[in-house]
Amino acid sequence: MAQALSQTTPTSTPAPDPRVPRPAVLGLALAALATVVWAGSFVTSRALHDSVPPVQHAFWRWVVALVAVAPFGARAAWRQRELIRRHLRYVLLASLLGVAVYNTLVNQAGLTTPAANMGMIMAASPVLMAVLERAGGVRLGARRVTGLLIACAGVVLLIGGAGAASFSSGDLWMIAAACSFGSYSALLRRRPAELEGTAFLFTTFLFGTVLLLPAQGISLAVQGGFDPRPGTVLPLLYVGVLSSAVAFFAWNKAISLVGPTRAGVVYYLQPVCVALLSWALLGEAVGPLQALCMALILGGVAFGATGRR
Repeated sequence: MAQALSQTTPTSTPAPDPRVPRPAVLGLALAALATVVWAGSFVTSRALHDSVPPVQHAFWRWVVALVAVAPFGARAAWRQRELIRRHLRYVLLASLLGVAVYNTLVNQAGLTTPAANMGMIMAASPVLMAVLERAGGVRLGARRVTGLLIACAGVVLLIGGAGAASFSSGDLWMIAAACSFGSYSALLRRRPAELEGTAFLFTTFLFGTVLLLPAQGISLAVQGGFDPRPGTVLPLLYVGVLSSAVAFFAWNKAISLVGPTRAGVVYYLQPVCVALLSWALLGEAVGPLQALCMALILGGVAFGATGRR
């Protein structure tokens, strides 16, 4: 009887823990978090364009970010110092592209370009992410490419239809920033697996701040400092803590979970978030054309992000 019961009774398997999200879901959520937070940084760059010089904006942003990350990453970086030394060229390149160059270019663009334009132009960076990932031998899949193209069509329509295609010098600075960020995101795919995320984040913030030191000195000598009042300090705290420490950690983790192309599709939410912030904070109207473009962007994100790797 016992033998018969053992043959007929199905083997029980442990149920998955509903509290633990699937890696893909977590990765997409982290990419969305970083994208939303970064949307606010474009508004901040534009808001500080006439009070804080671009290089000083970038320098103090990363000083604040370094202080915010230090309690979590300094000890890990010291523990992995030999590993960092072995991969020093990789870490320096990531620091240059993602920290020193990218945000300085964004701040430079903010001198002459509206925040909405900055967000729309930055939406071109997922295309570069996909191209670089494909060049690295990663198969993207038809669904993901289709979603990317749908979202890209929404961005192009938004730029062309809104009349933002008449580029200023600031728009060209933003194109350079998009290329820098896209290259940084593709580079994250090659991060040594044994290098901890907090150690990598702290090290790139540290190296990026050091790389900015010469430009910071020149800016102080030529342009002078800025007035440290609430209107300048509070935005710098926002971009230092949220747009740098929190958003970069979320984005880097998202890349490790879902890859740059899928995270890049989510990044197409950027112009939507910037447009909504502009509407909420600056009172800019959102017309039918903008609503249509946002629908295309959101639809492309949803379609491409749910495709299999």
